[in-house]
Amino acid sequence: KTFFRGETPPFVMELPSYKWPSPHIVLYRVYDRAKAFVVRAGTLIFATSILIWAASYFPGDHSNQNRIQEQVEQSRSALSAELARKDELEVVKHELATDADALPRQAEVDAELAKVEQQLEPLNSLIAEQNAISEQLLENSYLGRFGKIIEPAVRPLGWDWRIGVGVLASFPAREVIVSTLGTIYSLGGEVSETDSSLQQALRESKWADGHPVYSIPVALSIMVFFALCAQCVSTLMVIRRETNSWGWSLFTFTYMTGLAYVGALATFRLAMLFV
Repeated sequence: KTFFRGETPPFVMELPSYKWPSPHIVLYRVYDRAKAFVVRAGTLIFATSILIWAASYFPGDHSNQNRIQEQVEQSRSALSAELARKDELEVVKHELATDADALPRQAEVDAELAKVEQQLEPLNSLIAEQNAISEQLLENSYLGRFGKIIEPAVRPLGWDWRIGVGVLASFPAREVIVSTLGTIYSLGGEVSETDSSLQQALRESKWADGHPVYSIPVALSIMVFFALCAQCVSTLMVIRRETNSWGWSLFTFTYMTGLAYVGALATFRLAMLFV
């Protein structure tokens, strides 16, 4: 009725007789397609991670950060026994938390854990100083400056500049968001979604006034955006090939990005009314 006016051409398809597929052909096809995806997506993720890292590293004097890093590593080595003991006590504390009859033992574990934490105070101070320096360097980097520029556009969605940069870096492929956040939070681009250090960094991320960046409305907003947005270059390239027109690829990208933004905005505002 609109773009595809005219008579609908007849469509006739004759199905061939069913035959058992050859295991060799099936395995080769699976291998070929899996290899193609890994090479295409892996190369894209690797290249994007390098660009994000370079933009987050330059320009800046990292000598002070490197000095603190050496001190942290030395302190970790010297306090390795205390760190191991802390992990053991936290496991025991978690196990006792479900036992209502273990209150005396819980008090002993808490007291011992407090002593260990006191011994680890120098290391914790160094780590806090290192994080402060890393955050300052990141904000003054090319990536941080660009993120500050686009923050007003993503702030209505509940996002800070880090989320905005992560989403922009994910337009080639949505799975890049994890490695991008790992790079932004100085954890490296090899982190996965199950990495405890990345989860902890997201929990501790805060706005200037001290309230957490990541909340339920923000999480819902991000999920809706990723569900609706056309963040896959391969898909856009297939549309270009099948339609023989860049116009449809541009149209798909534009309207799905706009739809994703509006959907994420509505989701965030609606969720804020109930949370």
